[in-house]
Amino acid sequence: MDEIEKYIILTYFYLRHMIIHRKYSMRCCTMEEKYIQNAKILKALSDPKRLRIVDMLSCGELCACKILEKFHITQPTLSHDMKVLIDAGLVKARPEGKWIYYSLNEEHLKAFYQQLGEIFTSNPDCICYRKGSDI
Repeated sequence: MDEIEKYIILTYFYLRHMIIHRKYSMRCCTMEEKYIQNAKILKALSDPKRLRIVDMLSCGELCACKILEKFHITQPTLSHDMKVLIDAGLVKARPEGKWIYYSLNEEHLKAFYQQLGEIFTSNPDCICYRKGSDI
């Protein structure tokens, strides 16, 4: 079994696990959970290579092979970066035959944009209006 086949098999089972357990849902209840999720997304985006991958995916769905070609990186390195982006909920993966196709998770990104907007603007639920040590 070559490296690409191993990558495909491992990615398939990982994605299956993620879908079953819905690990990349932005539907959380408390502001603290939202802060944690947003920090995870921002941490994933703090790596310049992952930020470039997200930028590439903003043009549409791409095969892992195309991303590998652009970056001249090894398959395990790409696999790690894509796992970080998927875990953060930024990217979706779709296995097709021998390859994995990646795209941005638009629903999750909309929720992320909205939550960042809530953090950067004052509103009645803002943390600055809370009493005591409830921060």
